[in-house]
Amino acid sequence: MTNGHHVVVLGAGYTGMFSAIRLAHRTRRTGVKITLVNPTSRFVERLRMHQIATGQQLADHRIPDLLAGTGVTFVQGTATAIEPETRRITVDGTMSLDYDTLIYALGSSTDTGKVPGADVQAFTLNNPEIAGRFAARLTEIAAARGTVTVCGAGLTGIEAATEIAESHPALHVTLISPDEPGGLMGAKARAHLHRALDRLGVTLETGARVTKVLPEAVELADGRIIRSDACLWTTGVKVSSLATDARIATDDRGLILVDATLRSVSHPEIHAIGDAAAVRLAWGQLHGSCQSGLPTAQYTADTVARLVRGKAVKPFRFGYYHQPVSLGRRDAVIQFTRTDFTPRRQCLTGRGAVAYKEMVSGSPLLTYRFSKRMNLTTIVSKGGRATRRPAA
Repeated sequence: MTNGHHVVVLGAGYTGMFSAIRLAHRTRRTGVKITLVNPTSRFVERLRMHQIATGQQLADHRIPDLLAGTGVTFVQGTATAIEPETRRITVDGTMSLDYDTLIYALGSSTDTGKVPGADVQAFTLNNPEIAGRFAARLTEIAAARGTVTVCGAGLTGIEAATEIAESHPALHVTLISPDEPGGLMGAKARAHLHRALDRLGVTLETGARVTKVLPEAVELADGRIIRSDACLWTTGVKVSSLATDARIATDDRGLILVDATLRSVSHPEIHAIGDAAAVRLAWGQLHGSCQSGLPTAQYTADTVARLVRGKAVKPFRFGYYHQPVSLGRRDAVIQFTRTDFTPRRQCLTGRGAVAYKEMVSGSPLLTYRFSKRMNLTTIVSKGGRATRRPAA
């Protein structure tokens, strides 16, 4: 069964890259062929996009270089259609790839389509090019001591707002969100986060919802207008419609519905990982993050390797263990969590947290390098008793 078996991986983000490299190592003597498809040849470090947004120069990692020595074939292009019945993928509307097994790792991006003007007037951190344009705009308005609004106070919004305020102290940075920043943290970690926002001069508009993004302002649900020389949109998530269009079973957000082994419930030859999969465990559903994404990639690479050898597989198990947040380059907070992402009492702040967060941000690339020749694990916690029984 293994000889000539073709595995296609769609998407070379954190999860797609890891699954391709690990699977290549696990099947190196079986004759399995692996093809990785991605629109660009640059590997994007999504965990560092807020750094690019403030003009910091990061290493330019190329996908062919990261794959060197693995035997994985890289195809630069965009998957435009999937035909599950014939197991065929169309790339850029013309090229066809046949597969025996498909690993769907197309991830997610910020959704600017639900609030008028956000798609035209706001910047996002969806890719380095947009983040680079935002960085250039920040430099322009900093000279005039202008105003920046960051919409959304999730982890991305918090990291972006603090990074901007630290890099451009002349700017007036406003963080707008219906929810309190750090609302999922414990009291100690949340207090440290708010002290950092105060120290950096970030203005909070909590309990506020943006209803329109204008050329030089944002409009709130209560009718107020807040000046905004540049708006960064970090709230709302969308995924590719490719799976839904192919009539692969998806939820109402377009995430592929998977079973306990992360295989499509409608097409078991398709494995979905990371942000593209609706993964439900006994304690609840995974939310999109590198912390949970890499374990799904590791598990799926191991699962495919076992399946092509005709071996049985065990259900996926995972539990969260931390919530790391950078607060500029010189501060951070790490909230340690229970399996279901609720906060524990322990947290880490200050220099120790900065070093910890840098280790987290840099760990995927190290994992790829070492995974070419050994089976490293990214699963820190399997969830203990909370995942020993299947999801309802």
